[in-house]
Amino acid sequence: MPIRPDAVAALPLAPGVYRFRDDGGRVLYVGRAEQLRRRVSSYWGDLRDRRHLRKMMTRVAGIEALVCDSAHEAAWAERNLLERSKPPWNRIIGGLEVPVSIHLDVSPTAPRLGLASAQLPGPGVRCFGPYLGAGKAKLALSGLERLYPIGHAGPSRSSGAQELARLRGGQDVPVPQLARAVASVLDREPTAVAAALAALTARRDAAAAAQAYEAAARLQQEIEALQWVVAPQRVTAAGEQGRHDVTAWGGDVLVRLRISNGRLRSWEQETCDRPEPGARAPEDWVPFLRRNAELAARLAALPVT
Repeated sequence: MPIRPDAVAALPLAPGVYRFRDDGGRVLYVGRAEQLRRRVSSYWGDLRDRRHLRKMMTRVAGIEALVCDSAHEAAWAERNLLERSKPPWNRIIGGLEVPVSIHLDVSPTAPRLGLASAQLPGPGVRCFGPYLGAGKAKLALSGLERLYPIGHAGPSRSSGAQELARLRGGQDVPVPQLARAVASVLDREPTAVAAALAALTARRDAAAAAQAYEAAARLQQEIEALQWVVAPQRVTAAGEQGRHDVTAWGGDVLVRLRISNGRLRSWEQETCDRPEPGARAPEDWVPFLRRNAELAARLAALPVT
């Protein structure tokens, strides 16, 4: 089993995307990880059942990585990069998750919270996302409807829907109030997110205490899905137009990300001779870029071969 290079130990136990380069600088493979160090370390483990990767690893001369703020952001970053350029050892263009948006229709007569494959705003309709993973988004919606039953709150609903709203505590709550609660969570307002997750967790624990284990398992899935949906991510933003670059430098490495219509489209690294660390980007990008410029400099000083 080959010895793991020092560059692997320099990677954090954090979500992100990684790539391998050969000694000519060519990108061989791009992947994503919930924990970069563990995932990349596995390539220097037992690859007997992964013959195609064994051949690739004999050519790896460098490791690069982008640390992301969430696994959801890492999934989007991988997908966006592979859609633009698929390295020779990548078999598919990005992950298998289906992108979806969440639509909140605040019509007073027929309010609705649902999924759509594209953002289609209209009168009284707010769009959130996009999100990767239709299954996770659907579970997140189930959790939100459990707490804020907006889909059962309209006056034109059937008696059964009205009874469900009553059981969930939404029968006497005005539609605008329910809509604001849902929007606050999907807008990632910290207090609203924490309250929603705490409420679902309390219901899960109550179900488990009552030995309703299937219900508890379902609630746990909804909790994890809602965490996925509200996780921070900036590499795919709906509604943005135009192209721009964001850059940061530290040590002797400059990291440049090219953004097109709100989506990360290119990740470039090059040597630079700027004496002090810095960044050229909107304020909300600066922490992301600076930490990745610092990591890039550390990895560049730790060749794999």
